[in-house]
Amino acid sequence: MIALCTVLMCGCREEDVIYIPETVDVARPEYTSVKGFYMLNEGVMGWNKSTLDFYDYSTGKYTRNIYSKANPGVVKEMGDVGNDIQIYGSKMYVVVNCSNKIDVLDRNDAHRLAQVDVPNCRYIRFYRGYAYVSSYVGPVAKADEGGSDKDVFQLGAVFKIDTVTMQVVDTCVVGRQPDEMAIAGGKIYVANSGGYSCGVKAGYETTVSVIDIASFTEEERIPVAINLQCCMCDNRGILWVSSRGNYYKEGSALYAYDTRKHKMLKKFDMPVNRMWMDGDSLYLISSAWSYVNADYDHNTYKIVDTRNLEVVSDNFITDGTDSNIYLPFGIAVNPVTKDIYVADAWNYVDPGRVYCFGPDGHLKWDVLAGQIPAHFVFLGESSFNDK
Repeated sequence: MIALCTVLMCGCREEDVIYIPETVDVARPEYTSVKGFYMLNEGVMGWNKSTLDFYDYSTGKYTRNIYSKANPGVVKEMGDVGNDIQIYGSKMYVVVNCSNKIDVLDRNDAHRLAQVDVPNCRYIRFYRGYAYVSSYVGPVAKADEGGSDKDVFQLGAVFKIDTVTMQVVDTCVVGRQPDEMAIAGGKIYVANSGGYSCGVKAGYETTVSVIDIASFTEEERIPVAINLQCCMCDNRGILWVSSRGNYYKEGSALYAYDTRKHKMLKKFDMPVNRMWMDGDSLYLISSAWSYVNADYDHNTYKIVDTRNLEVVSDNFITDGTDSNIYLPFGIAVNPVTKDIYVADAWNYVDPGRVYCFGPDGHLKWDVLAGQIPAHFVFLGESSFNDK
């Protein structure tokens, strides 16, 4: 037994961190209509290390890896790369990218209710009883990493799921490697990235697919920019879309497109990795990679006024504590208190951290999270995340 244990201990890789469920005190209790938030930790690709944390406002306690405790019978736990998390009605939906599934959980205790299989799934949105999931369809296959032409040029799709039966009822073909989506005016706007085409002559995708929900067909493609990623729509019908650029000379940027007048309004020449819409304020963070510098560019924390189409803050962290954040990877804003949350992925291997800033930009608290914390969803008496 001693010899066996010694072999097992020596055989463990340094990065094989086991995330044991643990609760820690981080702040004083708060009592509003927001009960708490879930934090989806992506985990390193290929390692089945995605985990789910929960922060309870009524106790001020943060609990790591609640999924394993709520679902002890799930052998591989959450799976490989948690890519999106949303609440709709009484259920919470977790998109697990490389595990090719959506876990459907009870929103209150994270107990798994169902699983929907969708290949290479990316993001999920909701409309009138249906869930819509963007999918790369083909396997992970980047051109610059030896991916085949068939997989690199595989058209993506949006899958339509009945939220009562939990069955896929339809699909709509869109551009290559579609990422985030926004729903407005009976349309689904899909940011096509073509992200697997890095190093290929045909290049990245450059358009937003527009799907008519009633017929569930692609109506048109709006030219925007290369390698699109984030996609949100404000309450005036302005579509906010980010481009990752090509990681060389063509940098990341943000675009504002009027879906009612069908015209581009403005381009913002600034890097964007993640976005969060809160009323008329669009919060942006960035830690964009550059092959020119072989490193991440400096981190940015901006706020855009969506009414006037202008940047109103070049750094929403005002006390200098942004220097503690190495790799900002997630952003959220409490819909009631307006506290701002930033997730730090750190080095993609060790556990990251979640930072809470007040509306004044001063640090209130921070806490250790899981591996690559990235995606927030707020839990309230009525969900603030239902679409």
